[in-house]
Amino acid sequence: MEEVAEEVSVHIDDMVSTEEEQEREDGGGVEEAQQQTVKKNLNRMDSLELEAGKISVMHGASKVLSTAAVMQLAFQSIGVVYGDIGTSPLYVFASTFSGRVPSKHDIVGALSLIIYSLTLLPLIKYVFIVLRANDNGEGGTFAMYSLICRHAKVSAIPNQQAEDDELSACKAKLPNKNTRRAKKIREALENSSWAKTILLSLTLFGTCMVIGDGILTPCISVLSAVDGIQKMNAALSKDVVALVSVAVLVLLFSVQRFGTDKVGYTFAPAILIWCLFIGIIGISNLIRHDSTVVKAFNPIYIISYLKRNPKEAWISLGGVVLCITGTEAMFADLGHFSARAIQVAFTGLVYPCLLCAYLGQAAYLSNFPHHVADAFYKSTPESVYWPMFVIAVLASIIASQAMISATFAIVKQSMALGCFPRVRVVHTSDKHGGQVYIPEINFLLMFACFMVIASFRETSKIGNAYGIAVVSVMIITSSLLILIMLMIWQTSVVLIAMFVLVVFSFELLYFSSVLYKFSEGGYLPLTLAALLFFVMYVWHYVQSKRHAFEVEHKVSTEYLNGLGSNLGVARVPGVGLLYTELTQGIPAIFRHFLTNLPAVHSVLVFVSVKYFPVSNVPAEERFLLRRVGPEDHRMYRCIVRYGYRDRRVGNEVFECLLMGQLKSFIRAEAMEGGCREEEDAEEEIRFLERSCAAGVVYLLGHSEVRASKNSNFMKKVVVDYVYDFLRRNFRQGFVDLQIPNENLMQVGMNYTV
Repeated sequence: MEEVAEEVSVHIDDMVSTEEEQEREDGGGVEEAQQQTVKKNLNRMDSLELEAGKISVMHGASKVLSTAAVMQLAFQSIGVVYGDIGTSPLYVFASTFSGRVPSKHDIVGALSLIIYSLTLLPLIKYVFIVLRANDNGEGGTFAMYSLICRHAKVSAIPNQQAEDDELSACKAKLPNKNTRRAKKIREALENSSWAKTILLSLTLFGTCMVIGDGILTPCISVLSAVDGIQKMNAALSKDVVALVSVAVLVLLFSVQRFGTDKVGYTFAPAILIWCLFIGIIGISNLIRHDSTVVKAFNPIYIISYLKRNPKEAWISLGGVVLCITGTEAMFADLGHFSARAIQVAFTGLVYPCLLCAYLGQAAYLSNFPHHVADAFYKSTPESVYWPMFVIAVLASIIASQAMISATFAIVKQSMALGCFPRVRVVHTSDKHGGQVYIPEINFLLMFACFMVIASFRETSKIGNAYGIAVVSVMIITSSLLILIMLMIWQTSVVLIAMFVLVVFSFELLYFSSVLYKFSEGGYLPLTLAALLFFVMYVWHYVQSKRHAFEVEHKVSTEYLNGLGSNLGVARVPGVGLLYTELTQGIPAIFRHFLTNLPAVHSVLVFVSVKYFPVSNVPAEERFLLRRVGPEDHRMYRCIVRYGYRDRRVGNEVFECLLMGQLKSFIRAEAMEGGCREEEDAEEEIRFLERSCAAGVVYLLGHSEVRASKNSNFMKKVVVDYVYDFLRRNFRQGFVDLQIPNENLMQVGMNYTV
């Protein structure tokens, strides 16, 4: 709690006015400025159907990292982001020419494919284009979906309000050119329910494929490393290799709790040494063996390679594609670092070292093509063989870190946007808000890895699955990127056509190749993605239906006004915070409380925690406040707004922030003139303070969601069994809201959807 309090102390200083400030210079300083700001934007209406006035938007300068900070993050990213793509030289040539000895022309053709795959996809597509499609520094498919939702009303997330458009993070910054084209696309998306569903489904499926990648990457990385040990001792059986791999995975997943910051500093030196090693050895092999392989930079050799033996070349693409595995981590892990840090690390170190490594291996294979099955170690000089072997094993194990970190980031995004069951999110860095650790997901990833290793026990089959996962995520990212180019960036049609013809067609060609081995392990990522997609879609579907039920059964204005100032029951000292998903009207659970309990607190606040498809909501825009019913009811509405990257504060800090905002709101009402006297406002504030001193109690509804009697069989299974199982076995609402048990009061209620 001390750490959380320290973190939000700046927010408290800016947002909560103390009693001493009220007495200074006729209530001047921060207090007066805050009142004027709220008064300016406050529209005094008592209707239950109208929400709070808009809190002022304070546009601060965007945070610009210093050069030292960028270099520090770039160093950390080497150990987290690039372990996967950095270790691909271990197996690319062996996978490309599996079961055959290549000719020199084949080697040059494959090398040309590798060079242009690395250049077109990781470098041009991701480093220079996709990283720009971030959501205020957050990456991944949900970040792209969030970006699209800010420019078109296509979000499938409920609780949308007119005031939401006033958030600074939600405001669209459109270029002035080609607005007619963008407007037509935007209107087409907004007017089509199918388009919204397809867009959300595509985003969810892309997210599921990244999570599937997060399962497969540790498996293939660790198994590859342990397989290297088996070559030293052929007596080791597959069962022993599998057990050793499981032991290494336990260690790897155990260190995740220390956070990306510490893990990055720990792993970065090993990956840095690895990149330098493979780069230097590659240059050495290029000079010693066959420097003419540099002609592979001419793309004509790709065409000649595909023409010579089309079927063999097409099948070999499933091996070539492994040179770009881990590319998606550059975007998915963006929230842990920064775009500039990712760009500096890849262009300055990883990309040139990888090119040198592949050039060196190709030069060696030109003279010794029969060594293709073990090209990496055979091409390593004997003088550095053992140091290279040790660092290769370490790098292979570390390679899985990229997708593990990416999985944590996208699960947090999915959960915040109502598309994943509640899990515990631990922020592991005070300096970088995007660095998170999720214990439940860490355990599930580890368990899934155990199951995959126990089932396959071979890197070849896992590699087939790996390729499908990697290319599927790339195609989904490209699809969303094309929509962003058309509607948001409003890029020239000629440039978009070039992107589709060159990059997108390249990815589709790779995808057709990896599907060839669908029955040999390729079905695994699609099966995992389908299972995850089902879970996420069920959760989102029922949550949306549950919200629709609350809207339909909300309490009328007449009912509330007819209760009188005491609401028909005894009013006891204290503040009651009644949590509801409704942002308009009074929830049905309130009437349920009045029916089942003989008393209500003297001050009642309806609190709605609302997440937006944006990465951050500024602290000054966090709260929307509104008076509910007549003044003597002492009832208010508070909408607390978060982005999916924002960190939820503890209950004590939240109470302090909320009380400060309520005081400012009450004073702002009094300053409007004609409605109330200032002394009445001060009396109401003193009453609020006395109530707060008496205690704050959190009121929650313990809901059971059931399908209606006339629902079809599938809906009954989804709602009554699947959703109920997820709700019972994942994190409960009061735990997610960080509400202490001693301050919690729950009343059961059934929802029929």
